[in-house]
Amino acid sequence: MSKARHVSETPATQLLKKNKVDYTEHTYDYVDHGGAGEAARQLGLDPHAVVKTLIMEDEAARPLVVVMHGDREVSTKNLARQAGLKKVAPCHPEVAQRHSGYQVGGTSPFGTRKRMPVWVEAQVLEYPVVYINGGRRGYLIGIDPKVLVSLLGAKSVSVALE
Repeated sequence: MSKARHVSETPATQLLKKNKVDYTEHTYDYVDHGGAGEAARQLGLDPHAVVKTLIMEDEAARPLVVVMHGDREVSTKNLARQAGLKKVAPCHPEVAQRHSGYQVGGTSPFGTRKRMPVWVEAQVLEYPVVYINGGRRGYLIGIDPKVLVSLLGAKSVSVALE
């Protein structure tokens, strides 16, 4: 488990502070392609409570954010159906970075460069605290998932694949 380190502010933490949202900070040693599972392992957290932020796009290449359990995949077909879209697909990393303003592996749904609709897996909202990227690789914040709804207007969907 890595030692607690001070992390400079990110657009995500600036937005949370501005809106007086409580959160905890958790740093770990970033591993390429390690994902939420690696973060959970290093921090000793439940992998299901560590959530990932995915930047996807619809059939017209309009970006959207999906917040999903770190140990689950997104059914893009179900997401499109529930979101009232024809098609949803993951963005290429460089496109995702342009939309969010964050480096892939450090994407937060908070403080994105472009305002995008946010969709959150319904079960995520049932947790008292989830751990989500704070806007930098190797940096998670512990937060009440209902903040996704109150601050970002996230809409609940059931699109997790086992």
